Amino acid sequence: MDDHLLGWLKTLDEDRLARVLANRPDAIAAPWPRRLDTLAQRLGNGFAVMDAMRGLPLPCLEVAQACLVLGENAGADRLARLLDVPEADVLPWLDELYDHALAWPDATGGIRLAGAVSRWWTAPCGLGEPLAHYLNSWTISPDALRTLGRALDLPPHGTKRRLVTRVVEILTDPAVVRELIGGAPEGTLRLLEEFAWDGPARDVDGARFVVPGTAEKWAADHGLLFRPSWNVAEMPREVALAVRGPDYHPPLTPQPPELATLPVDPEEIDHLMALAAPHVVERCAALLENTAKSPLPLLKGGGVGVREVRRVARETGCDEDETRLLLEVCAVARLLAFDEQAGGLVPTDRFDHWRLDDGAARLRVLLAAWWRMERASLRKVDGKYPTVLGDDPAGQAIGRIRRAVLGALAHLPDSTAYAGRAGLVRHVHWHAPLLDQALLAEIAPAVLDEARLLGLIAHDAITDLGRALAALGHVAGSENDDAAPAVEHDPMLVECSTRALASVRRSALFGADLTAVVTGPPSAELAELLDRAADRESRGAASASVWRFSPASVRRALDAGHTPEELLADLAEVGTIPQPLSYLMHDVARRHGEVTVTSVACIVQAADPALLAEIAGHRRLTRLGLRLLAPTVLASAAPAEKTLTALRENGYAPVPIEDTGEITIRRAKIEEPPGGRLILLPGGRVAELEAPPYPLAEPAPDPREHAHRLVLTRDSEKGQGGRTWAVIGRMATRLPTAQQSLLGFVVDRGVRAAITLTDGLTATISHGELRGGVLDAWCEEAGDYLEFPLADIVEVRGVQV
Repeated sequence: MDDHLLGWLKTLDEDRLARVLANRPDAIAAPWPRRLDTLAQRLGNGFAVMDAMRGLPLPCLEVAQACLVLGENAGADRLARLLDVPEADVLPWLDELYDHALAWPDATGGIRLAGAVSRWWTAPCGLGEPLAHYLNSWTISPDALRTLGRALDLPPHGTKRRLVTRVVEILTDPAVVRELIGGAPEGTLRLLEEFAWDGPARDVDGARFVVPGTAEKWAADHGLLFRPSWNVAEMPREVALAVRGPDYHPPLTPQPPELATLPVDPEEIDHLMALAAPHVVERCAALLENTAKSPLPLLKGGGVGVREVRRVARETGCDEDETRLLLEVCAVARLLAFDEQAGGLVPTDRFDHWRLDDGAARLRVLLAAWWRMERASLRKVDGKYPTVLGDDPAGQAIGRIRRAVLGALAHLPDSTAYAGRAGLVRHVHWHAPLLDQALLAEIAPAVLDEARLLGLIAHDAITDLGRALAALGHVAGSENDDAAPAVEHDPMLVECSTRALASVRRSALFGADLTAVVTGPPSAELAELLDRAADRESRGAASASVWRFSPASVRRALDAGHTPEELLADLAEVGTIPQPLSYLMHDVARRHGEVTVTSVACIVQAADPALLAEIAGHRRLTRLGLRLLAPTVLASAAPAEKTLTALRENGYAPVPIEDTGEITIRRAKIEEPPGGRLILLPGGRVAELEAPPYPLAEPAPDPREHAHRLVLTRDSEKGQGGRTWAVIGRMATRLPTAQQSLLGFVVDRGVRAAITLTDGLTATISHGELRGGVLDAWCEEAGDYLEFPLADIVEVRGVQV
């Protein structure tokens, strides 16, 4: 924890602290901090700092680098002089850094940066470590330091500290350094300029640093270059600035690159969004239905092959790009998963729940999956698409690029389209400069194409649906998450998705030529009904979609278990049924079932026909559905295991036989307990509940509420110090010493532990505080802070992370 950060947090009023927490929601995630020192520890976490930096525009990072260059001397005025801009141009970006707790002012007016920021930029603005870093290093001996002093005409007497101070004073004066270089051997200036502009560290020929008269030896003797190893040399920061000259100023880019834009018709954008959104839902349903009938096999190296992608595209009426995207979106949404028994990808149980939701909810599930997806479905590498659902080494960077591209489009005014992708890429990089620019240029076109298919972009302008999704970048989640409830249940996204699907058609025009025409985008329910009994001939977005009924398509519906009366009744609800279609349905139904094929679960054989006749007529075996196929063969409707069990329970002695005719010896299989959510019961017992089909969205933390609570408690903050162990030892008398120590770590270090109380209640706790004889700790089962009397705790156990 940074004590300077904690000191600054203590000076903030409620409004300023709320702004910090609003920009850093990770700091108030459960279990939320109750003290400012805990908050400071979270804000200074290296990974959290890096996540916050990824959301900052280029000027903020340029200002942060300039602060690193100035080091402890950083201040708003010195910063403005270094950047050669008015101080007013620097202050807004400094405030942005302050509001993210990446920098803060100290009591003297200086600027301090979070430690993780300096660890990220080891060479800010291409400059190396400060001169004092090299002079105070253990690698420089006292003799080498005295030699350096003689080269700089310093008096030989004095302590090492004084000598280091004098060397720093000389080499941090740009005028002195330039005068010193003026008397250097030929080639020295060129050498130093290479280090100053293309350094700070470079590979060198170590032998030249020991040959008298060379530029390398002269630069090293005068403290302008230092060698951490034989073949590597580095230039100190102050020397590099002096070599670059007084006209050098680090860049500050307060405005994004100019992006050519075009006005677009907002009604046309809304219209295209209303066409694309229902189409996505309908095609996903058709794709998943197709995989339910024909599981998608995986390649040996993982992923789905091109041949299978093209087959699905052909059978569902999608184009190949659309199929690639929707397959990966459905997999990330956990609507599609590999089933070992089926030998391929099949719909999951979640698909059964998804298909029963309204269209807008289904669309949000798909958009949330695309938003957290860490792969680019339409990205081309060397002119070819990668394997669908294959591994992508770019991983999380692709997800960040997707959110950055859509976020940059959301910064454009309403009804405004970008005029060129190259300009958009530069614009995105200004808003997210930590993204790899080459990867951004490669991924951005794929992201735009995917967004267009999903209804998030139309005519190169962001739609209302895309704008609502772009505002949720901070809650996107990871591809490994089963769902993103905060995205799926966001109020703005709910409103936009409902409006996007408001214009779907729920009726069809049936013609005497056995066709059904839907003018406009069909609802998923209407498309499923028509796909059930007809073949789609054409698909139109703005015009119409056409289905045709035929004997083969009607027979397909009858094979699926539908009756002609049921089909005609369902079709009559969406349109007027012409007489030829009714005739076709009944005619196919009359011929349906002329030949039958029966499946049996197992067969029962015996050499004695009388024994089989007895078994077939046994009253207690009627539940097996036994039928006599031949004098020595019975067909059972129950599986072999149930048939064997029933026969044995009624006094018979059957044995299982494989297809080869050999008797099978089976061993009992120990089933693992199924997964689920456990709740606490008295006596240490647990009850297992089936998880809901969709995770429920937790309410977003309220930054102002947390800021108010932290401001109220900061004046009464007192560390437990050594009192922790004394209080626990005196009050938690039911615990042995080792368990008392573990409970102490829950208080002092916030570790997780499982406790058991006298009434048998168990709980998993962390981040505890002692309040008299009570442990106030975060309870994971309750999702809140609870109080546990120390005297009632009878056991403490460690919990694996």
